Amino acid sequence: MDILVVGLNHRTSPVELREKLAFSAVEAQKLYEKLLDYKRVREAVLLSTCNRVEVYSWANEEGEDHVLSLLEESKGVPSQAVLPSLYIYRGKEAVRHIFRVASSLDSMVLGEPQIVGQVKDAFEEALTCDATGVILNQLMKKALSVSKRVRTETAIGESAVSVSYAAVELSKKIFGDLANRKAMLVGAGEMAELAARHLVHQGVSRLTVVNRTLTRAQELAQELQGQAVPMEHLEEKLVEADIVITSTGAPHTLITSEAVQRAMKERKRRPIFFIDIAVPRDVDPEVERLENVYLYDIDDLGQVVEENRRRREKESVKAEAIVIEEVDRFLQWLKSQEVVPVIVSLRNRCEEIRRKELEKAISRMHLNGKETKALEALTTAIVKKILHTPLSYVKEAASRGEGEKVAKLVKELFALEEKDDHTDRHQGQ
Repeated sequence: MDILVVGLNHRTSPVELREKLAFSAVEAQKLYEKLLDYKRVREAVLLSTCNRVEVYSWANEEGEDHVLSLLEESKGVPSQAVLPSLYIYRGKEAVRHIFRVASSLDSMVLGEPQIVGQVKDAFEEALTCDATGVILNQLMKKALSVSKRVRTETAIGESAVSVSYAAVELSKKIFGDLANRKAMLVGAGEMAELAARHLVHQGVSRLTVVNRTLTRAQELAQELQGQAVPMEHLEEKLVEADIVITSTGAPHTLITSEAVQRAMKERKRRPIFFIDIAVPRDVDPEVERLENVYLYDIDDLGQVVEENRRRREKESVKAEAIVIEEVDRFLQWLKSQEVVPVIVSLRNRCEEIRRKELEKAISRMHLNGKETKALEALTTAIVKKILHTPLSYVKEAASRGEGEKVAKLVKELFALEEKDDHTDRHQGQ
């Protein structure tokens, strides 16, 4: 048995294929039932997001074919369409893969935080479907803890790598806390709208939406709990705004240097920050010459994003080192699990012998309850002390990679029966 990953992601497959292989919660439950119907796959976790579809499993050598055939069968996608995009990892590489995925080292946007929640949700869904056991429970818990460690010990998620969020981060650098700041969105371009949503999430006190089409402004203002204003009132609203995001399709400048000068006079020189995401630009570049006026256009934001990407790349080196360290720790634990069945069997055999001999002895003696309990405690302690040294040796052998050999020897020495580990997948040490 080994840990196996069969999947595809945004790097290996187009979105059209990922859409076809995406699983709903109901479909996932049916897949689990089929995956675990045979002994080829003992445990499974399905991770299905917009960027990846992956099946993690604790499986034997035939498990790979079983997973592949069920993926194709469940979604009705022919194998010739799926196989070129698939990757398959086993053992150490499989463990490394899930740790990297959970830590956002394998994401489309390096360091993005959403994936850890998606991994957690996938694990909880597998638990609900009773699809996991000792091995994958430990693997997924460890993946989540590795993700937490990466975010705690590195700055991989701290620098904004999207234009819209970079705009918000710059706003915070200028104003600090945004809770008492007023923002204005001019136009309804996608990136500007997203930046406005980020600002609302950061707690700006008020958002004003200005657009040529008032109904569109009203719709967006309602979504963002702001107010809608016609385009002709743009200049007068500049007086109130601390942060102005612009993204219109206008062929000429909408906000002139003269208009900003008038607004700044009424604002008594309080700072104002313009984020101009439009091409052609909405804000006259000359406004940056004015005191307490800050202006970033799409190129400026792009440079910020690129610089932040480079920072994340540097932090990813630290993150990869953490992953390597944690993979080795997990593999040590996994090796120890080779001997768990034989340890449990040996303990059970000794306990069975102890109990039978104790019952025989008690039947020939006239003991009160207190004396019976004392004898029970005595025989239990003796068995534990006798087993301590051999069990410690078995565990140490497992950590050295000799678990299978030693487990076989213990079985022969004590005539322990083989157990089907499928029936004991929830049994831990």
